[in-house]
Amino acid sequence: MDTHSSIIIYNVTVYSENQTLKNGYIKLTNKKITEIGETHQYVRQPNDHVIELSPSYKVIPGAIDVHIHGVNNADAMDGTAEALKTMARTLPKEGTTSFLATTMTQSNEAVEKALRNAGAYIEEQTDTDAEVVGIHLEGPFISPKRAGAQPPTHIQDPNVTLFQEWQKAAEGHIKLVTLAPEQPNGLALTSYLKETHVVASIGHSDSTYDQVGEAIEAGASHITHLYNGMRGLHHREPGVLGAAYLRDELFVELITDGIHCRPEMVKLAYDQITSERMILITDSLRAKWLKNGTYDLGGQPVHVNDTTATLADGTLAGSILKMNDAIKNTMSFTNCSLEDIVKMTAENPAKQLNLFDTKGSLKIGKDADIVVLNENLDVEMTFCRGTLSFQKED
Repeated sequence: MDTHSSIIIYNVTVYSENQTLKNGYIKLTNKKITEIGETHQYVRQPNDHVIELSPSYKVIPGAIDVHIHGVNNADAMDGTAEALKTMARTLPKEGTTSFLATTMTQSNEAVEKALRNAGAYIEEQTDTDAEVVGIHLEGPFISPKRAGAQPPTHIQDPNVTLFQEWQKAAEGHIKLVTLAPEQPNGLALTSYLKETHVVASIGHSDSTYDQVGEAIEAGASHITHLYNGMRGLHHREPGVLGAAYLRDELFVELITDGIHCRPEMVKLAYDQITSERMILITDSLRAKWLKNGTYDLGGQPVHVNDTTATLADGTLAGSILKMNDAIKNTMSFTNCSLEDIVKMTAENPAKQLNLFDTKGSLKIGKDADIVVLNENLDVEMTFCRGTLSFQKED
């Protein structure tokens, strides 16, 4: 295709930023969205490449996965450009066009290697794959009581000086940090993150409800994988979970594989938090898109069996959830609309990461990060910055 031509996806349902067009079209030119309208408004130009479908096909903004460790035998902790490239090439298959490369609790040396690698990759990446829009530092500043699958031997107290060193190593690309604010120096690090425009997320935390309130005052605005790795709900101590339900200052991540939390608990969370504050994540491992077997997570063997990834002792260890399955599951569990899904997969993460001027919705002038779903909500095509990065085979 001529690099100067435009791509028109025609006769589809377009979920644009402000309305849903049942018989619509969207035009992509030079990596950007240049037109959105109803089919009768489209005026064909000489270099237009028209992809005509039917209104049963739905065009939505690409998903932004703010919490993903790996996929297709690659992991952010591998510390190689090849690993991140593999992730970036694979994720459009499930409708993800942007993501935060997510680290985990490991030795300082291993974390720094991963951060240096991701920082360098972000500076040099191409436009043809899913975009690494930053780094999510998950641990090591977490609670030993709520370690989950994070190796306890490498957990340490929050440390502003160490974070500063790591942010420098990452060339400034750490955008979100999961920490336990109740740990020593936790509020100091939370305040520093807020000051430097990094999202402070409460996760792997044993905080009480009141301690979460203190963290919000200090600048926390996010909850890492709701239900998992946190103090739960009790009628005399609402805990992190109660705060996630009740505090409107917080965006809340949820893994909707039906395993990390039962479908009924997804619905309970959705009814309380709503699509205004919820963000769908995968928290997936290198085993996603691979066969059943044993894989590595931070030096620990993880056993993958169809839908579940566990450590040897049965502890859940991330997921193998694909984003398009998260979408289908969430709609099934909650009866939410596709408009709500767009908020939870694209708009909310873009707003939280301060990217909404360029990503997170279908609007003229924004990046052409676009997913075409068929009538079964399977990914038919994915465009990353206007480049066709994935097309489903017949």
